[in-house]
Amino acid sequence: MTTQTASARYRRILVKLSGEALLGREDYGIDPVILKRIAGEIRDLGQMGVQVAVVIGGGNIFRGAGLARSGMDRVTGDHMGMLATVINALAMQDALESLGVYARVMSAIRINEVCEDYIRRRAVRHLEKGRVVIFAAGTGNPFFTTDTAASLRAIEIDADVLLKATKVNGVYDSDPMQNPNARRYACLTYDQVLADRLNVMDATAIVMCRENDLPLRIFNLFEPGDLVRIVQGEDVGTVVCARIRGENDAG
Repeated sequence: MTTQTASARYRRILVKLSGEALLGREDYGIDPVILKRIAGEIRDLGQMGVQVAVVIGGGNIFRGAGLARSGMDRVTGDHMGMLATVINALAMQDALESLGVYARVMSAIRINEVCEDYIRRRAVRHLEKGRVVIFAAGTGNPFFTTDTAASLRAIEIDADVLLKATKVNGVYDSDPMQNPNARRYACLTYDQVLADRLNVMDATAIVMCRENDLPLRIFNLFEPGDLVRIVQGEDVGTVVCARIRGENDAG
């Protein structure tokens, strides 16, 4: 088991990656360049002594809700989405292992030929041994997003923080892609996110974080090094927690 260094603020984290994050410059599927860069940052965290778990979405391949809007049965679409997350998780495992990092994929649905079943105690044991654990197939149930799966798994493994990777460096009061004067929040409460319907995570995921006092930080995956900077304690992105610790300043 690796000893945590003084430079790491957290003992154990869960990183939520969207499937779209793996697209990189590609129109569909997985960009090997972005995959390797993310794997490299996760390796760096492990070398700092941080225990890392990952939840990956499947939107770069299939999205159940989108398929349902096109007329497919929602349960069938969600099951296809779960399988897409397994594909992404296996790709991440391969990228990590190519860098010499031990990694395990644990699936919420049984698919024993390619990965382990999710068992909480086993997952924690993997983390304690310094292995990266990649949780696949969401919660294993239709109608639940991978955001909710990330909140659930983070709570189950007693993570110190849930880090959600997005395309922007935090939460804004309007779309920063459309409004150059959009204001970035440095800190929000769970209740603010719910009341203002801010596009952070789905409501179920936010409520789970609130009820279990799990801090959530939203950051830009495409800023190299931000993940490591967060773990080192730098104020990156937007933090969502029970109480605002300081004034919301624009970024």
